[in-house]
This record gives sequence, C-alpha cells and structure tokens, in this order.
Amino acid sequence: MENHPSQLWDNCLSIIHDNISQQQFDTWFKCINLCSFEDHKLTLGVPSAFVYEFVEEHFLDLLRKTITKVFGKDVTLTYKVLEDAQNAIYSKIESSNKTNIQHANNTRPANISPEPIKSSVADDLDSQLNPNYNFENFIEGASNKLVRSVGEAISKNPSRTFNPLFIYGHSGVGKTHLVNAIGLRTKELHPRMRVLYVSAHLFQVQYTDAVMHNKLNDFIAFYQTIDMLIIDDVQELSGKVKTQQTFFHIFNHLHINGKQIIMTADRPPIEIVGLEDRLLTRFKWGLQAEIEKPNQELRRQILEDKIRKNGLVIAPNVVDYISKNVSENIRDLEGIINSLLAYSVVYNNCDIDMQLVNTVLPRFMPQRNTEITIDFIIETVCNYFNVSSKDICSQSRRQPYIYIRQVAIYLANKHTDISNVQIGKAFGGRNHATVLHSITQMKNLIETEEKTANEVSRIEDMLLRN
Repeated sequence: MENHPSQLWDNCLSIIHDNISQQQFDTWFKCINLCSFEDHKLTLGVPSAFVYEFVEEHFLDLLRKTITKVFGKDVTLTYKVLEDAQNAIYSKIESSNKTNIQHANNTRPANISPEPIKSSVADDLDSQLNPNYNFENFIEGASNKLVRSVGEAISKNPSRTFNPLFIYGHSGVGKTHLVNAIGLRTKELHPRMRVLYVSAHLFQVQYTDAVMHNKLNDFIAFYQTIDMLIIDDVQELSGKVKTQQTFFHIFNHLHINGKQIIMTADRPPIEIVGLEDRLLTRFKWGLQAEIEKPNQELRRQILEDKIRKNGLVIAPNVVDYISKNVSENIRDLEGIINSLLAYSVVYNNCDIDMQLVNTVLPRFMPQRNTEITIDFIIETVCNYFNVSSKDICSQSRRQPYIYIRQVAIYLANKHTDISNVQIGKAFGGRNHATVLHSITQMKNLIETEEKTANEVSRIEDMLLRN
C-alpha cells in the first residue's frame, strides 16, 4: 500500500502542510483530492476554478517540487475543475507548466520575453493566449455586442475585413478577454496560422533586448512571420519613438501581406498622445470599436455566471444589490465573487448573505456623502499638498505645482464624467493635449513610483470617504 497513488498523494499533502501555514493548507489544499494517477499522468480534483487559479498562481512551484519528489520524474499534472456544481459539470485543465513537472525550473516566467525567433512553424510558436479567456465565457451584452460580433467574424476569416481592428475602452471592461478569445477561436478554426498575443509593454521589452544584443533584424523578421498579431494596451508605446518606428515597419509588412492586426487601448487613437502621426493614421484604417462599461443587466449576467461556475449559492436579492451598486468594471465583479468565495471557504462554507456582502462590498464600492465634482477634487488635492487652488490653476510651470496639477487632472478624469476639454478649462484654460499628457504622466508615475501611487491612493480615500 506504500506506493498506492492515494498514499502518495497523502505524502504530498504532508510535505505541503509542513511548508505553509495551517490556514493556507486548510483553505487551499484540504479541498483538493486525487482523481487518478496513470501512465505518469496525475489528475487532481479541485472544487472550483477560483481554487485552481489561486493554487496555480501562488503555490505551483511548491506543488511541482513536491509531486516530483513523491511521484517521481516525468509526471504531468492535470486538474479536474468543478465548473457547474448544480449540474455536476467538470472540465480538465492542464497545469500552466508547458512541459512535465521535472522540468519546472526551465519554465519561462510570465512577462519574460519569449524566444520567438526560433519558432518557424505554427506548432512551434507559443501564442501566449490565455485559455480561460474564450468566447464561451465572454458574456454578451449591449456594451460589447458589436465588437464581439466583429471578433467572431475575424476569427472565421482573418484579414478579410476589419483590418486592423482597434478596440478601446476603460480598464476592466473585457478588452483583453475579447482579443484572447479571437486568437483562440482563430487557432481552433485555422490551426496552421501563427497567432501571437503580446502586451505593448512586453513588445517594448523585447525590442530593447533585441537592440542591446544586436538582434534587431531577427526581432523584426520574427514579427513579420506572424499571421495574426494581437497587441494589448498599445497606448503604452506612447513616447517610445524608436519602438514605434520598428512597430511601424512591422505593421506595414503585415498589413500589405494580408495579415490580421488587432490592438487594444484605453482610449481611441485620436486621444493617444505621444504616438507618431503615421501610426495613428494606420490605426484608423480598419475598424475602431469601443467596449463600454457594462450596464446592470450585463453585470447581473456576469455575476450569475461566476456564481454558478464557483458552486456558490447567493440569494437573488443579494445579486441584485451587487449588480446595482458595482458599476466600474468587470474586474470588480470578479474580485467581489472571489472575495465572497474566499470568505465562504475560510469560514467553513458560511452563508453568503447581505451581512457578508456588506463586509466585502465597501472595498469595491467606497461609500461617500459628498458628490465628487471637479471643484471638490481641486479642494481635496490642494488641502493634501497644502497649496491654494490659485497656484495649481495658474500658468506656473514651477514644481511642485506641475505635479500637483497633474494629480488633480488625473483624478478629475478618473472620478468625474466631464470631458477633457472641460477639465482643461477648470485648470486655467489648458488645452486637450495638455490634459491627456497629464493623465498619461500620472498613470506612468503610479505604475513606477511607490511614493506617487501611495499619495494618489490616500487622496482617493479622502475623496471617497467624504
């Protein structure tokens, strides 16, 4: 019995238990069971997609090493994930490691430039697509119906129409999900096509690496072999002149040769500051399509889908309450469901009622008594930095007034519905381009400087709690 698979899995659990806290073990591993172990293939049963995703993200290295130690080398790991508890529907998902467990240390980490130049045929190319972002779980609504239909049409006949496709919309509305779904469906219908998804940031990293190692020609040559190129968050190329020049030549080559190009951004091309005019012109050649923020009906459908897939039981009035009060983006809805599920798991499958929702919801829907207006934002920012509104609305180019003014403009864009032209008028008659530059500058600083991110976060708390 010592080598029986169930005993081996118990040994794995014992090792894992010794390497993490009791709460972590009880929450994330106690609920996992052994389904089968045959021909060096290990299948583990997982109670929900949420648990599977959390284990893969936070404990995969520990899990891989433990399985190799106990079960031996050349073991592949698959999860049997409960997708629909009500109808007892399961799906099998391979562990995110592309090779078997013994080679775990050789797996390429996320956000590291791949070795694309060595890929000569479609089967050799890692498309970098997320298999969880498919059309089957992309919930259709009024805000995304048009662009979804376009995406499905492109999947069937790439480069025939809508080339390039430029999708824009606020953060969290489903742009990345949709372009991954387009790529996956294209691969399904056209297996020999070379499809590649890459963020603009990673493209910039790859370009810099190619220049440093004198491989720019190889870099360009590789991208010119792609049949469908998906570039996410293309606004991040703003100000990167050399990268833009290289992307311009790649874009031209692909377009001339009938290859499909798909891009996403958080704003339409006309509002992206810092991109060359010739690139902006080409971005407008095909179709520009916006994904709007989801309305309440779509938010409810998304919630119900995630509740069903995670096997949760939530009363209809609670679902109504969440869908009415959380309107920013789909990620907030996902975050709420994940938080509710975590609470339920940690506290022994406690009921998800209004009391629990009111514990979780304030993180995603801060309560406030004062309407957030541009005047209120200016007043709050000035109080925080101890300056006068006259100073930041003046034409002064002195620091710290420029920085403080950019903070206020960024928050006005994020927390009010007024146009950038109106924002510019409120800050001393500044033009549209200056407002866009301020917003972009602050986004970059928030992502790269902890001090700025903390300052903006504290000011937002002041705005949302008054």
